[in-house]
Amino acid sequence: MAHDRSPHSGGPRALVSGLECDSHTWNLVYIELVLRELGHEVVNLGACVPDGLVVRECRRHRPGLVVIGTVNGHGLASGVRLARRLRGSPGLATVPLVIGGKLTTSGTGGPRVTGPLLAAGYSAVFPEDTGIGAFRSYVETLAAGAAHAERAVR
Repeated sequence: MAHDRSPHSGGPRALVSGLECDSHTWNLVYIELVLRELGHEVVNLGACVPDGLVVRECRRHRPGLVVIGTVNGHGLASGVRLARRLRGSPGLATVPLVIGGKLTTSGTGGPRVTGPLLAAGYSAVFPEDTGIGAFRSYVETLAAGAAHAERAVR
């Protein structure tokens, strides 16, 4: 069951989730804390989340960012499957979707890993050797773009 433990800060909402095959939680808590520090409200679905539940919770919460974290090395295969489900769902085709962590059991990123994930619909991929700085920069850029778009509409 999803837990929205965020105070209603009025900041952008992010949905954080692990993959169905990944039981690690510490990485998801860490990402939640980083996102909160950057001003986001966070819905953290936790570990071992079935693809269908991620899709349903995205429809329910309508996040401005979906973050998928993985530690067990199966992020490539499971991540591609999840991205296709999300991108094929009404209203979720353009939501920023990122994945990060240990994506394979045979080493780090590179085009053979990031390519299929990007092709499946991820907006950005953060392999374990990337570091948190790149993720923070991405989130800050998204937030700045959203603020600019909001000002342009007014």
